[in-house]
Formats: sequence, structure tokens, C-alpha cells
Amino acid sequence: MAQKGVQLDRESFSCSICLDLLKDPVTIPCGHSYCIKCIKRFWDGEDKKGIHSCPQCRKTFIPRPVLLKSTMLADLVEQLKKTGLQAAPADHCYAGAEDVACDFCSGRKLKAIKSCLSCLASYCKKHLQPHYDVAPLRKHKLVEPSKKLQENICSVHDEVMKMFCRTDQKSICYLCSVDEHKGHDTVSAAAERTERQRELEGSRQQIQQRIKDAEKDVKLLQQEVEAINQSADKTVEDTQKIFTELIRLLQKRSSDVKQQIRSQQEAEGSRVKELQEKLEQEITELKRKDAELKQLSHTEDHSQFLHNYPSVAALSESTHSPSIKIRPLRHFEDVTAAVSELRDKLQDILREEWTNISLRVAEVDVLLSEPEPKNRAGFLKFSSEITLDPYTAHTRLLLSEGNRKVMVMRQELSYSTHPDRFTGCFQVLSRESLTGRCYWEVEWRGRGGVIVAVAYKNISRAGSECGYGFNDKSWALYRDQNSYIFRYNKMKTSISGPRSSRVGVYLDHRAGVLSFYSVSETMTLLHRVQTTFTQPLYAGLWIWESGDSAELCKMK
Repeated sequence: MAQKGVQLDRESFSCSICLDLLKDPVTIPCGHSYCIKCIKRFWDGEDKKGIHSCPQCRKTFIPRPVLLKSTMLADLVEQLKKTGLQAAPADHCYAGAEDVACDFCSGRKLKAIKSCLSCLASYCKKHLQPHYDVAPLRKHKLVEPSKKLQENICSVHDEVMKMFCRTDQKSICYLCSVDEHKGHDTVSAAAERTERQRELEGSRQQIQQRIKDAEKDVKLLQQEVEAINQSADKTVEDTQKIFTELIRLLQKRSSDVKQQIRSQQEAEGSRVKELQEKLEQEITELKRKDAELKQLSHTEDHSQFLHNYPSVAALSESTHSPSIKIRPLRHFEDVTAAVSELRDKLQDILREEWTNISLRVAEVDVLLSEPEPKNRAGFLKFSSEITLDPYTAHTRLLLSEGNRKVMVMRQELSYSTHPDRFTGCFQVLSRESLTGRCYWEVEWRGRGGVIVAVAYKNISRAGSECGYGFNDKSWALYRDQNSYIFRYNKMKTSISGPRSSRVGVYLDHRAGVLSFYSVSETMTLLHRVQTTFTQPLYAGLWIWESGDSAELCKMK
């Protein structure tokens, strides 16, 4: 019967206090039912001089009713749990804490489905119907349920704010427009909404266009990544083949040298052994002859001695030169020296060509260079650990602090001769080549001055033309106690800027940007170069006063 009769929903068997199915249900005198624990807790909280009320109908009871479990209701709930409960109809969903409740529902409120901007109230489906049926209400503006309807009420005049003051950029009511906003540029909220809507649509169009452009760029970048990967994979494969060929060629040359050495070893060994055997045979013959002569010399019979002498005394001619002359050679050690020389030459070639290869790899840059950093923290992201190359240092320069610091000495130091060493100026280059984006700082101490520079590796090492800034292979910033000067290819540019003992250098090799900064509590740009660098660069320092020093700083 129950299944064929009235369809009961879950809410019919829910406690209106805990909003869950009834547990140990009790029915109070007014007829409403609750969980026994829920109603006890509710009444314990009231404590109004013995007066107790129903949470739904608010009927009061004196004294507090005695609560007895409703056995039949409890059985019905348990039975319905087993058979299943029909879900509550969508139009009877009750409002939760996060929902907008209908302002016209009594007791437990249903969810609102619309809010009215004219009534400033929210309605469930049932209470909203008049807005569809009554002609004056049909003119009201209905919107999605909102808890912020009171924000549309003027706090001064308690009127709906249907106006907008463009002067003060705020919503106002009609009374505000003739009162404190009198004389201001005011329009209806609808007119302002239309204007703002137009602006909003324009903004949306811009955003949508930017989305299209960005999606197009993303697709382009995806294609570029695929192209980069394909090119890189093919280049790796090709270079591996080339290096394999080089290795195979070196292995073949190694095998050829080994074979030549073994062949020469065998030939020379055979010659020496052949001569050795001849000498050993001659020694044997001479020993035999010596024994005959000895025996003859002991013959006492003069006639017998003279008779045998002619046949014994004659010596056969020697089969070799009077003495063996060994040439002062080190056998095959000269071959080792020749191979070592070849190795050194190959290392030099590989070192020079490796720089060229590295530059070519670094030049693979499909995107435009990023802008120059705006502060020191940004520059420090590109800080480079740079050391000075002792083979390039002038003989009056002393390197220390792990080859980061250089000082001018009064006398020349006992440096070895090297083709990379500067002889014309008190200069030194870095050991590391600089490509990509780099930043470093130089701290100067002294009375004379310092030149902070970058240069190509093939800059001259002798004469006045080797000085940084006096050729087309170097860019140099001169700093002394009183001024800054930038030099390139003998052209100089006077620079003004704050005096600081520290100079920062920023290099973007691919973009052709070289910038010099005065570094103190803040960074001040002294000079920027925009050019095209065709080779890897090296950091350079030039100081000339005895006792002066310059140091490549450790970045913090």
C-alpha cells in the first residue's frame, strides 16, 4: 500500500534540527517529530523559566513535555531505509548555509531560484510565480539568486540605487542625485551599464584576439620545438659520425705508426744481429789463431818454429770496420717526441676550433633576446665565475686569489715565454670565453686607474695596438679617480656617472649588447654598446700603477 500510495520523500522523515533522517524519533504535543537527542539539546538551550517551544511552529509547552520514542515512526523510517526513499523534487530543495534562501518561505526555507532587483528579495519557484503572472511584477528585473541585494540600497536615503555618479564613480539613488551629488555628471544605472557593457565587449574582443594570437604563437612554438628537436637529433647523429671518423683515422694512424715502429725494430734488429753473429765468428777464429800462435811461440825447436811460422803468422783480413760506431740516437724516443708534438698541435687546433663550435651552438637562438635586467638581483642571475689566464698576464702583473686578482709589481716576474702573453701593456685576459648572457663585477684599488674590457682572443699581444680600446678587437671602459672614458678602435667617449670602486659588466653576446654599470648601493648605467660580436669574447683588465690592483669579484 505504501508503495502504491502517496510518494514520500526524504524530507518527510528528516529532523528539521540536524537535517538528517530521524534517529530515535519522538513526537512532541504539537505533532512535530524530532530526533530525541536534537530536541533535548534544543530545549536545554532555551531555559526560559520552564517554557519550551517547538522549533518549527513555535508553540510553547509548560511544563517540559516527557519524551517517548515513537516506535511506529522509528519502524517506518527503518523500513523506508531498506526500500529506498524518493529523492526530494527539485523545486523543494531546502536552502543550505551556502545557498540563497527564499525570503517568503515560512519555517524551513527553500532555495531561491531568482532575485528581484526591484523588490530586493529572493524567491523560490512557488513564490516567484506572481512575477510571471502579475502584469506590474513582470516589469521587475530578475537576476540569478544573490545575497548582496542590500548593497543596492542607499545607506543614507534607504532607496534603491538606480543612478550612477560618473564624477565620483559610484552608484547612488535618485535623492542622492539632487542632494550631495547635485551638479555631478549622473546617469541612470542602466545607461552606465550599457556604456560599461560596450567597454566590456571591447575588452572581451581584445582578450579573445589576444587568446587567438597566443594560441597561434603556441602552435608556432610547438612547431619550432619540433624543428629544434629534429635539427638537434640530426646534428648529434652527424657530429657523432664525424667524430667517429676522426677517432677511426687516429686509430688507423696509431696502428700505422705501431706497424712502422715494429717493422723498423725488426729490420734494425736483424742488421745488428747479423753483424753480431759475424763478430762472434771472427772472435772464435781469432781465438783459434791466437791459440796456434801461442803454441808456436812455445816451440823449442828453432828449425820447427821457422818451418811452421809462415802458415800460422798470417792473419786473415777483418770482415768489419776497425771499430763499431753507434750514432748518438735515442732509438725510438724521437718518434715519441714527434707524436707528442702532433698531440700538442691537435690539442691547440681542438681548443681553438672548440671555441668556434661552442659559439656556433650558442648562436642557435630562435627567440628574440630577453630584455636587460632592471636591478642587480636580475643581473646576478647571469653571474659568471671568471678567472684570469696566467699565460696572458704581462710579466709585471702578479695574479692571486685563485687567479681572480691582479696587482702591478715594480719589477718583472719570472714568467715563462708564451705566445699569448701581453708584452706591450700591463694587461691580462680571462681563461674562460664568454658567450650567451654573462655578468661580472670588477673591484679596483689604487691611485692610477683601471680599464675593464672585453676582447677577442686574437687581439695583438705586443705594441701599442694591443691596448684595450685601441683596436677593433676590444671594447674598454677607462676608470680613474676623476672620470670615465669608453674606448673602441681608438675612438673615445667621455662618460659621466657616480664614482664607485666597483664596475659591473653585462654581456648579451647573441644580442650584441655590452653594458657597463657603476655599482654601489644602486646600479647606474655608464655606457651601453649595441653591435655584432663575431667571435667569443674574453674579460680583460689593464692596470699600470705599481701597487694598484683589480679583482674579479665573487658574486653574492
